[in-house]
Amino acid sequence: MNLTEPHPAANLHRQDGGRSGRRRPPRTPKGRQVDPTALAEVGALLGERERRRDLLIEHLHLIQDRYGYLSAGHLAALAQEMRLALTEVYEVATFYAHFDVVKEGETPPPPVTVRVCDSLSCALAGAERLFEQLPTKLGGGVRVVRAPCMGACDQAPVCAVGHTQIFQAKAAGVVAAAAKPAHPHVYPTPATFDAYVRDGGYELLKACVAGKRTRDDIIKLVSDSGLRGLGGAGFPTGRKWSLVRAERAPRLFAVNADEGEPGTFKDRHYLERDPHRFIEGMLIAAWVVEAPDTYIYIRDEYPEVRLLLAEEFAKVEEAGLAKHSRLHLRRGAGAYICGEESAMIESIEGKRGLPRHRPPYVAQVGLFGRPTLEQNVETLFWVRDIVEKGVDWFTSQGRHERKGFRSFSVSGRVKNPGVKLAPAGVTARELIAEFCGGMADGHTFKAYLPGGASGGILPASMADIPLDFGTLEKYGCFVGSHAVVILSDKDDMKAVALNLLRFFEDESCGQCTPCRVGTEKAAQLMANGPWDAALLVELSALMRDASICGLGQAAPNPLLCVLKYFPDDLTKPLGRW
Repeated sequence: MNLTEPHPAANLHRQDGGRSGRRRPPRTPKGRQVDPTALAEVGALLGERERRRDLLIEHLHLIQDRYGYLSAGHLAALAQEMRLALTEVYEVATFYAHFDVVKEGETPPPPVTVRVCDSLSCALAGAERLFEQLPTKLGGGVRVVRAPCMGACDQAPVCAVGHTQIFQAKAAGVVAAAAKPAHPHVYPTPATFDAYVRDGGYELLKACVAGKRTRDDIIKLVSDSGLRGLGGAGFPTGRKWSLVRAERAPRLFAVNADEGEPGTFKDRHYLERDPHRFIEGMLIAAWVVEAPDTYIYIRDEYPEVRLLLAEEFAKVEEAGLAKHSRLHLRRGAGAYICGEESAMIESIEGKRGLPRHRPPYVAQVGLFGRPTLEQNVETLFWVRDIVEKGVDWFTSQGRHERKGFRSFSVSGRVKNPGVKLAPAGVTARELIAEFCGGMADGHTFKAYLPGGASGGILPASMADIPLDFGTLEKYGCFVGSHAVVILSDKDDMKAVALNLLRFFEDESCGQCTPCRVGTEKAAQLMANGPWDAALLVELSALMRDASICGLGQAAPNPLLCVLKYFPDDLTKPLGRW
């Protein structure tokens, strides 16, 4: 072709005014189109609320609570309202277990969902049979799904109809609740704000804020008492406060009320019964580290506690007791991994709960990139009493050369499960006999979990070891959050370990391959049997050495303990409850 001559198509341009040779502009913008009705609905739900990125999970809850699921149309509308990429909204919504994402063309879930806890304490109490019975008894229109620990292990088995938990659940009771769902409510009668103030509450906080007490004085008292982080890590509290204070301002404060370790329910116990003792300790800690903002992250399985705290925070603020630190109550969405401090911070920021690599540590670079103090509920609960009653009052408690109080969440095969305030260093045998009324009728003590799902399993022959930080590590276990599950001669240790491994498999955040694939592979090998000890030990070593956070590192503990301490159970067929 002669390059000086016009292209043959040029004549077409001339004949139709040049329209057919041009690319026509699209009638609509690129990407998923936002349905006007969905946009109006989401806009009405959000109302005057800010559209900040860190509020994404809160806004997803609004939609889920109103409609029972998250539709594609509502997610697209939320993305537009918040000026986020739709992928950012989807990745968060699909990460958390309590969000039901319904894609285009999919059928929405039934209006009522029944969640059956299948964690160890509930499994021991018959949750598996209940799960098998409910679909037939409930019929259509109700969805029955498995759920991890709901933080009511002393009331096992537990179900949740919507947001209402049913304790010691029976099929008939669940059916009745599903027919007429109730609203969340607080089960015990909590100490009121007025009653707490009449008993001298908040006087210590007022003295601190008024300058009558110094920060160094408070830190010294807490340090001398030996108070440690009681969420599981056991880091000295006074030292943590000093480390955070040494970082440059502004510093922030994040409170971990997301206890999700199977067997643990002590934080719930204290929040339901005496919330203001916790709140005063929290406000004192915020004053000590000079945090202008305090974020309280509470698990979604505790809706009644969340509503209670919202009401009590309002009373505290109205009384002018929180002028030095703004209180932000944030709601989890069903992710055990968010009990890990950096994953919790990611979730508070409105993102997936993926643990961060360290260093830097949270005390250096935490929430919104600022130095952050992170504390557990029970740790803060003891602050007021330690300062007012003195170090000697706290350290005078203890057994077997240990000092202080410990709150043990005890469940399983005992007569009287529950939260037991006992001396630090108490043994499992003492705990059963003195605090739990002995073993349940017809059961003989066989084994125990000293620290929840991740703390390992020990035989009854080793039940005289003091239960405290640093006493169990040489046996491949740890006390962690002091969740003690008692097992009997009726329980198969292989089935116990498999139940725990399946929990970790389900709760792995998926960020690192050793944990994501390792927990799945271990559960498969254990379920299919016979157990190949050498292969399982090799897999466990890989998970321990290469996982990013404590979930993958501790997940093999139950498995390894069964291999080490219960050889007789290895020769038996895999049992079930």
